[in-house]
Amino acid sequence: MSPASTFAPSHDGPVNGSGVRTGYRQWMSPVDQADLRARVEKALATFIAQQRTLLAGIDPALDPVADTIEAFVMGGGKRLRPAFAYWGFRGAGGVDSDEVVGAVAALEFVQASALIHDDVMDASDTRRGEPAVHRRFATMHADHGWEGDPEAFGAGSAILLGDLCLAWSDELLRCSGLGTGALLRARPVFDLMRTEVIAGQYLDVHAQVTADSSLQRATTVARYKSAKYTVERPLLLGAAIADATVEISSAYSAYGLPLGEAFQLRDDVLGVFGDPAVTGKPAGDDLREGKRTYLVAAAVAAADPTTAAQLRESLGDLDLDDSGVNRLREIIVGTGALDRTERRIASLTDAALAALNRISLADEAAEMLTDLARAATRRAG
Repeated sequence: MSPASTFAPSHDGPVNGSGVRTGYRQWMSPVDQADLRARVEKALATFIAQQRTLLAGIDPALDPVADTIEAFVMGGGKRLRPAFAYWGFRGAGGVDSDEVVGAVAALEFVQASALIHDDVMDASDTRRGEPAVHRRFATMHADHGWEGDPEAFGAGSAILLGDLCLAWSDELLRCSGLGTGALLRARPVFDLMRTEVIAGQYLDVHAQVTADSSLQRATTVARYKSAKYTVERPLLLGAAIADATVEISSAYSAYGLPLGEAFQLRDDVLGVFGDPAVTGKPAGDDLREGKRTYLVAAAVAAADPTTAAQLRESLGDLDLDDSGVNRLREIIVGTGALDRTERRIASLTDAALAALNRISLADEAAEMLTDLARAATRRAG
């Protein structure tokens, strides 16, 4: 039995069939997102410490693996996915517990896995202002003068670390302390979400190599690579843990899917026009990586043949300099694609909030989900 198999935050009182504590903070005093974030990070830190002990017992060479995952998972991120899952749980009538917080914290390992793998596939140098995981291990190889190709070692190590994070997501959910019934309800949502993320990742790289710049493909990629696992599936995970009604789960999908798409569109805009000091990645990296986002697809669709050809020719050029990035930005703005994307973000967000307003949620969940919608789509960076 691994140390993590005994993971469970401290608690008092018996567990009911939904995996929540009876007689234990039956309704929390109003919780803000900072409080929830601190609890999620405590659960993550506890779990990572246990896994570090396990890895150290295998071989000291695994210390950099533990160090890197800890730095990556604990070093940034808004914790949006656990927040959506937690408030989806509370909105469906779920009673707060540390076990539930531990369960939704597992979503951070899914996110870590996706980002680590994404950076390898895109050959990205940085993430959140720090060297990407594959670059970190390539540098370690070079610094030690090891045999072979540092870049190959870095890519291979990052793939394995991403795989490990995905495995740990499953383990943290399973060992969070939820009751058997809650886990059985949560598993199908969690499993489908991870399949959708990987499918979306593949469609993303497929669109790049096939140069598919259609709005339909861009929307599909955004939906499955990011939108669903950012908002809709976390909400449905929380709903499943709480044994929510079909009405609430359906409303969560009606709120979560358009909001998730709006979130991804905002991320796409920031990938081209964002401030690197805020986004943690060089400006224009999405263009250098040849991302066929909705923003790019809208520009291609609206451009004249000559301009569209220029856009397609420059997309995916890893040597694109700042002047080249600025030229593509001008094309995107000039075709009206930026305005179209901003209008779509607003429309999708309005649709999400309208769906949320059509149902009655328990506790302060409606207010918190409204605040999360604003946080996920705000213009920052």
